[in-house]
Amino acid sequence: MIRPRTGDFLYSESEMQIMIEDIRIFNENGVEGFVFGVLTGEGRVDVARTKRLVEAGFPAQVCFHRAFDMTRDPMEAISDIMRIGGISRILTSGQGKSASQSLEILASLLKATRNSQDQSSSLTIMPGSGINPNTVGHVVNTLLPLGLSEIHLSGGSWMEGGMSFRREGMGMGVGGKGNWGIWRTGEGVVKEVKAQVEAMKME
Repeated sequence: MIRPRTGDFLYSESEMQIMIEDIRIFNENGVEGFVFGVLTGEGRVDVARTKRLVEAGFPAQVCFHRAFDMTRDPMEAISDIMRIGGISRILTSGQGKSASQSLEILASLLKATRNSQDQSSSLTIMPGSGINPNTVGHVVNTLLPLGLSEIHLSGGSWMEGGMSFRREGMGMGVGGKGNWGIWRTGEGVVKEVKAQVEAMKME
């Protein structure tokens, strides 16, 4: 993940230089792929700046992350990304709170990659957000016929931390259990999602 700070995806030139330097260092150490997203103030994909990052990372794979979900129009955004070239995949919830709630847009994005003459063979849509054993079946059954080839999930949840002393009113800005809890990926959750997906692919 190439991201110089939390917050929005409108980056200054000095932040861009940090991102390019991070990519250079990772490239020197054999990293095979990068994840980033850059937007304009008007809510479009920043084509010029994204292209600079893609070129800096070449020949590594590039994923345009969920900054995509903050754009003003998903079809405009995917068109801009196709125009850039060199981007392998888009991680997106379909601009909704979860992938399972945004299947119509995800379907449109998959169709756009399939119909494009520019990157139909290389640009993939990777649905993410809210994918778990309860939702993966609906997502995959709906999108698999349209060319779905991968999904994204954390498989995680907050666990209660072990500290008995917890200073009142203090925290690290995470809020809720995040101040005193531990975020853990659940092995069982990942295995269950994997098993469901494999079973659906066999049908």
